[in-house]
Amino acid sequence: MSQTSAAPVAPTAEVPSIPLREIAPWALFFGLLGLLILFFISADQGAISIPSGNAIHEWVHDGRHLLGYPCH
Repeated sequence: MSQTSAAPVAPTAEVPSIPLREIAPWALFFGLLGLLILFFISADQGAISIPSGNAIHEWVHDGRHLLGYPCH
């Protein structure tokens, strides 16, 4: 008496491939957005801000020190 027991086969997940043409515009957009945010946190002192004055500098002041950027 020979019994053959087959182990249950686990379902496999297929990972979709996304072409670079579809990712590139979003990567560029988020990259530029990240650079803009990094500029406002690290370098903006109010000289070229859209709201004139030190408003943005004051809003990100503590975060700037937390990230290690000197501003005084």
